[in-house]
Amino acid sequence: MHLSGPLSGRWTAYLGLISTLSVVFTPAVAVKEHDFKKCNQSGFCSRNRAFADHALSTNAWSSPYTVVPESGSFKDGQYQAVVLKTINDNGDTVRLPLTVSFLESGTARVTIDEEKRQKGEIELRHNSRARKERYNEAEKWVIVGGLTLDKEAKVDFEDKTQLTVKYGPTSNFEAVIKFAPFGIDFKRDGVSQIKFNDQGLLNVEHWRPKIEKPALENKDTPEGEQNQENKEEEKKEEEPKGEDESTWWDESFGTNTDSKPRGPESVGLDITFSGFEHVFGIPSHTGPLSLKTTRGGDGSYSEPYRLYNADVFEYILDSPMTLYGSIPFMQAHRKGSSVGVFWLNAAETWVDITKGKDSKNPLSLGIGSKTSTHTHWFSESGLLDVFVFLGPAPKDLTAKYGELTGTTTMPQEFAIGYHQCRWNYVSDEDVKDVDRKMDKFKMPYDVIWLDIEYTNDKKYFTWDEHSFKDPIGMGKQLESHGRQLVTIIDPHIKNTDNYPVVAELKSKDLAVKNKDGNIFEGWCWPGSSHWIDAFKPAAREWWATLFKYASFKGTMENTWIWNDMNEPSVFNGPETTMPKDNLHDGNWEHRDVHNLNGMTFHNATHHALKTRKPGELRRPFVLTRAFFAGSQRIGAMWTGDNTAEWGHLKESIPMILSQNIAGFPFSGADVGGFFGNPDKQLLTRWYQAGAFYPFFRAHAHIDARRREPYLMGEPYNTIIAAALRLRYSLLPSWYTAFHQSHVDGTPIVKPMYFTHPEEEAGFGIDNQFFVGNTGLLVKPVTEENKESQDIFIPDNEVYYDYFTYNVVASGKAGKTVTVDAPLEKLPLLMRGGHIFPRRDIPRRSSQLQKWDDYTLVLTIPKDGKHAEGELYVDDGDSYDFEKGQYINRKFVFDGAAKSITSVDKEGRDTKGIKEGEWLKKMNGVKVDKIIVVGAEEKEWKSRKEVKVVDGEGREWTAKVEFTPGDKVKGRAGFAIIRKVGARIGGDWRVEL
Repeated sequence: MHLSGPLSGRWTAYLGLISTLSVVFTPAVAVKEHDFKKCNQSGFCSRNRAFADHALSTNAWSSPYTVVPESGSFKDGQYQAVVLKTINDNGDTVRLPLTVSFLESGTARVTIDEEKRQKGEIELRHNSRARKERYNEAEKWVIVGGLTLDKEAKVDFEDKTQLTVKYGPTSNFEAVIKFAPFGIDFKRDGVSQIKFNDQGLLNVEHWRPKIEKPALENKDTPEGEQNQENKEEEKKEEEPKGEDESTWWDESFGTNTDSKPRGPESVGLDITFSGFEHVFGIPSHTGPLSLKTTRGGDGSYSEPYRLYNADVFEYILDSPMTLYGSIPFMQAHRKGSSVGVFWLNAAETWVDITKGKDSKNPLSLGIGSKTSTHTHWFSESGLLDVFVFLGPAPKDLTAKYGELTGTTTMPQEFAIGYHQCRWNYVSDEDVKDVDRKMDKFKMPYDVIWLDIEYTNDKKYFTWDEHSFKDPIGMGKQLESHGRQLVTIIDPHIKNTDNYPVVAELKSKDLAVKNKDGNIFEGWCWPGSSHWIDAFKPAAREWWATLFKYASFKGTMENTWIWNDMNEPSVFNGPETTMPKDNLHDGNWEHRDVHNLNGMTFHNATHHALKTRKPGELRRPFVLTRAFFAGSQRIGAMWTGDNTAEWGHLKESIPMILSQNIAGFPFSGADVGGFFGNPDKQLLTRWYQAGAFYPFFRAHAHIDARRREPYLMGEPYNTIIAAALRLRYSLLPSWYTAFHQSHVDGTPIVKPMYFTHPEEEAGFGIDNQFFVGNTGLLVKPVTEENKESQDIFIPDNEVYYDYFTYNVVASGKAGKTVTVDAPLEKLPLLMRGGHIFPRRDIPRRSSQLQKWDDYTLVLTIPKDGKHAEGELYVDDGDSYDFEKGQYINRKFVFDGAAKSITSVDKEGRDTKGIKEGEWLKKMNGVKVDKIIVVGAEEKEWKSRKEVKVVDGEGREWTAKVEFTPGDKVKGRAGFAIIRKVGARIGGDWRVEL
């Protein structure tokens, strides 16, 4: 959330002008354009773009980076050498240590450092306390595994010009390391996939002392013409071509000046995806899932994609502008191949994208040529550190990335239910009233949220004693209904007297420092504030003490946390964030760690919730706004302060899909839009879409009208309630999808290119998706007054309407079908060949579903031969699943054998598992019914009952109800096997 901070006279005047012109201009857009940098306002971005322009426009350009062959050595899967950067026409060079690591997983890692900084042989300006090295600790926060070197990797060829290494699980990957100029060609099965420095844009800004220029004698002469010749000569010696010294030593934006004590230090590299037209990832941005080019032209952006976590309220749509979180993981896909790169750098980063035709024959005029995507990455500081994934399938990329950075946390079950939030519920009685009314109107939900107004004067870990007189009583009412409470805790701590939290923050020296080493003071919600430095171990340990029930009085075991404003948002800071020359633990500059900052705070809160009470081993729930690679291990995220407009509803889908393919699938958008007042149609459609967000929360601004779902009146109340109940009936399938993602990094909601990587017509589609492995294909309505929906069908399988069982597609892949979508209907299809679990008894919360029986939905495939599905379930709360206390079933329909079976998905001998309390109780939970969609009349018409056999050999019968298909309406036949009675966690077989 966001409001402006204290208004200076300048800002008052500016906003007054904006208000006057509001009829003509959109204030939000105007403010965004001025509050945040464009590339030409960022020194290192401008320099790297200029460097690229110079290189690409010079016919004789040769990259000034070469490997010294004699310095190279290869041992145990790792190549080390020195790259020399030629810095002037005299041939002077800078030494850059190079390490290329080949990992057992088949991933490769390329790291370039700078020897002089590495050894501390540089001088800092302004008597700075900052570290001299390039930041080299991102790995500590981000990487959790997958770094074991591949000792089977072998040098396949070497001469004075290049070295070729073969690696990977089947040795079908190779890296051709070229020495002069330096570059690497990564191949799979002999075919180029990814190339480094193919365009010669590698740029490591080396340290150099500042040379003070003599003052110009003639101030009246433009540009100091009499000294221009000398100045140009100096620049030749000091600057690599294409660079501009004006932003080397300090840089201003607005009223803030960055002191830049280490001088210019950016790193840049061009990465070419050979033969790939589509690239995806690098969230978070608005715009299409398949990333646009960024160098101007029709349908393109003119700015690079920016990764610099910032408080961008009311963000604009279809833009490469930075948002709240950053994951520098990009994937490229074409028919037959998926590859990717992960740029491990936490500093401000920009990415340019261009595309071009490749042709081996210069006379072919593009005939038969392929499109390659050229990307240009540059970060302000730190190491050049890039991981390369060679696929070959999309799932291989997410799995290998997950091996490195971790997979999504296994959430508490309530966390994937519905969350009701606004800024703010005004009192504990207000909260209890909303809770009662959700029940009255039969609208299930799991969590209600409190924004900053619950505190005493914006002091976290306190309650407003007038409005929230009895937080324990409030929590107990929620608990009695199986519900949870989330309270907001932000990283800014109010700087005021008689507040123990800030007193301890200061006395224990746990806050972020300014460039002079004094505690940093900025402005946020409380006014004057200090920020916890969550990079510091002692700060994290102290933070944990604040959440103990005895410390944070009024909280209970059903209280959880929301971390907002953790980019960090600083209202009076440059670009609404911290100065880059602030100092963190170890004297690392904020510029080095900016994009990591939110994750460190999120991590500190996650750790705190795990230690609130001795012996309370429960999974925490912590929502974050700012994030980086690795944040998926900690909790959930949302897309920030959106607006109650149809465009924001539409944009939410590619944004969430981008999060999913980039390894952070526990994601959602504010249902209804944070700013503004949605009309009833928009709000209803948003609930239908939100029911298929992995994280499902409604939220509203303090100035927005109350819009709890029961306030809409009919027919909207009924339609919204149906969307909520649909989410709750499908919670078993959602939880199963979360578990699969937790195991191997698979997205929870999947775009077409991910599920159907050979269907080229689907690569650019980002407004529909599959849920887990269920075969459920959803395309929410995101346009006003639309009552039909065109759905792309990616294969030849049969598809059924979820609600009517009508056959909507059965035939040619790549075609589009139109389905009716009046306001009361969400376009939701079931692909043939799947079995997915539901719980069909309506309940008020997920906790109250815990011991309900299951329904299995079997969708008969087009050929009638095979269908399968899965169910994962555990206690939804503790870590006992890590001790084998879970159920993981695989369901298989065999058309030839005429059977439906359930076996342990992992092949475990479940009889040998010592059952805890939860597993024992699950023995009483059964399969209530099996719905067979697409049942053929000749097979099912005379079938009145079926035999059920359990794992102990016991047999009984279950009744069958069959409804034949209706050719006029297009409805498929279906059968319901009732009172199946088999244990959900046991082996069984239904003989048809």
